[in-house]
Amino acid sequence: MKFFRLPSTGIFTFLFPAAILLKIFPLSFCTRAERRRTNDSIPFAYKLQLMDLESDDLFRDEDDEENSNFSQDKEATKEFVVYMIDAGRDMFLQIKEEDDEKKRPHFSTVVKCILESLKTRIINSDNDEVAICFFNTREKRNLQESEGVYVFNVREGEDLDRPTARLIKDFSHVEDNFENEIGSQSGIIPGSRENPLYSALWVAQGLLRKGSTRNVDKRILLFTNNDDPFGSADPGVKADMRRTTIQRAKDAQDLGISIELFPLSRLGEEFNISIFYADMLEFENEELTQFMPTVAEKFEDLTNQLRKKIYKKRVVRKITLMVADGMSIGLSTYALIRPALTGKITWLDSVTNKPLKLERSYICADTGALVTEPLKRFQTYQNEKIKFSLDELSEIKKVTSVPLRLLGFKPLHCLKDYHNIRPATFLYPSDEEISGSTCAFIALYRAMLRFQKYGVAFYGNTRSPQLVALLPQEEVTSSSGQIDPPGLHMIYLPYSDDIRRSEKLHMSMDGPVPRASKEQIDKATAMIKKLELREFSVYQISNPALQRHYAILQVLALDENEDLPETKDETMPDEESMQRPGIAKAVQEFKDVVYGSNYEFEVITNTKGDEASKKRKALTDVAVKEVGNYNWSKLAETQKLQNLTVVELKYYLTAHNLPLTGKKEVLINRILTHLER
Repeated sequence: MKFFRLPSTGIFTFLFPAAILLKIFPLSFCTRAERRRTNDSIPFAYKLQLMDLESDDLFRDEDDEENSNFSQDKEATKEFVVYMIDAGRDMFLQIKEEDDEKKRPHFSTVVKCILESLKTRIINSDNDEVAICFFNTREKRNLQESEGVYVFNVREGEDLDRPTARLIKDFSHVEDNFENEIGSQSGIIPGSRENPLYSALWVAQGLLRKGSTRNVDKRILLFTNNDDPFGSADPGVKADMRRTTIQRAKDAQDLGISIELFPLSRLGEEFNISIFYADMLEFENEELTQFMPTVAEKFEDLTNQLRKKIYKKRVVRKITLMVADGMSIGLSTYALIRPALTGKITWLDSVTNKPLKLERSYICADTGALVTEPLKRFQTYQNEKIKFSLDELSEIKKVTSVPLRLLGFKPLHCLKDYHNIRPATFLYPSDEEISGSTCAFIALYRAMLRFQKYGVAFYGNTRSPQLVALLPQEEVTSSSGQIDPPGLHMIYLPYSDDIRRSEKLHMSMDGPVPRASKEQIDKATAMIKKLELREFSVYQISNPALQRHYAILQVLALDENEDLPETKDETMPDEESMQRPGIAKAVQEFKDVVYGSNYEFEVITNTKGDEASKKRKALTDVAVKEVGNYNWSKLAETQKLQNLTVVELKYYLTAHNLPLTGKKEVLINRILTHLER
């Protein structure tokens, strides 16, 4: 999202009152105890909502209130993608890879890339829909009946559908029977006016016909190693094909469909994008020079995508910021960071395998009748039950009619890192509720950046009313696009008792407290600087538990017989990098100056675990010895296992490595099952 450039009159109109408001005022945080003391003067009805306060969920998007407005539904998170693959004969030529003696054609590389992309897409965004389209083929299969275009799908009539395990399994074997079932041809046939590339763009546009571009991202990913698709055509026909294909691509882009090219170089030749595709994709000079160096990185990213759940930007809630009496700004809130969780469990019917729908019904405890009227809450007060409707409870919990009220401004240096005790909420203007909100927001936002201030506001949510800091963020862009959007971060400020001073630990009260010498501090500082991670980001580290979870799901869904792929735990220290001479020297110097050069570190072993294993082995040896004193087959036939004690029964279970849990009847049934009785 970007701000529009506004007329100067609109900016100066709102800069004046915003500048007047930028005044420093004293601010002190009240404690939670003080807040509780002030509750004594609050009416009884308001105390009820304080009694119902639940603990804050640190990663909660926002308050789940009835007036929450989700302006975008599930459709808004979708992405429609058509993988358009050149199936010309040149794509099947054997080429020698630089770092491998094994020969691998471009077609195999593209198939592998798309397979990995589909596997990742199921995890990243399972609402996406995809289609795979080959062009320059011998056979044809598409709704338009165009020659040289073959749409690969699993179910007839479902050309564009969500990626499934069946699609991945079928597409993984496409190379085995490609020549027999689909076939390949070498681009334009001399003397023919058939244009497979034009037809493929037309078919792809038809596949992406459903859904609105306002809430669906539509893309065509084009894979080819032919930089001159009309090279074999007659000159007159070639010019006409070139013109019509460029116009077809332009028409698709005008409809909101983006086309991304993934060029593959032939053996001994570099892909020359200037011959045709630069004109088709309307590249300018700067984009043309930067395209080829970055395309290899794009192809690698498409192949080696990290399995991570992608949450599309969506409005969590719409709130109103009151700047002054009679002046309010409509805002949309966004949750920029949230934890990645495994998919929810779906209960299925054991017979039909269809999802189960859970329903809850309330039955009157006195009459046993089904309760159909809306439920009411009550609170016992002076031995009487005071009933409340849901509307009354909602009104009781409402702290203020204005969710966000601006109080004033403070310098940026007053805001510390430790004030951010929970994930912040991102604020962006919205003109849906209040006209002119964007203009006023920009004036306030720019004034805060200019004067280096942050706003302090009262956030009157029903769960935990508190002060918040409105921190402006400048827009950050790069050659690849926007990195950080402009807007305000709403940081939830702590209460005074949430900030605790670190307590000093004195090892001995008798003698002087040991302190590090200047040399030790210098060596420790040098070691820390050597071990510091440059340009570190939390997005670089993947969750090893989630990665293993996804790997297990993939093996089960695709019926893969190979061993479970090893999951690399990136949270562990990089021991190989820590062995570099500079780091090793800094660590050794720190150890020598603190512990001495002759100090030997003891290796701590898990003695507790060793003792437990020894104890289990001893119990097993005793059980194996005792189990030989009984004729278990005869006891089972004569039904005399009931006469044995639980300890005696567990001798058999322990000796045969069977579970020991359960009552006596369960233990006997377990023994009979093992004896096949």
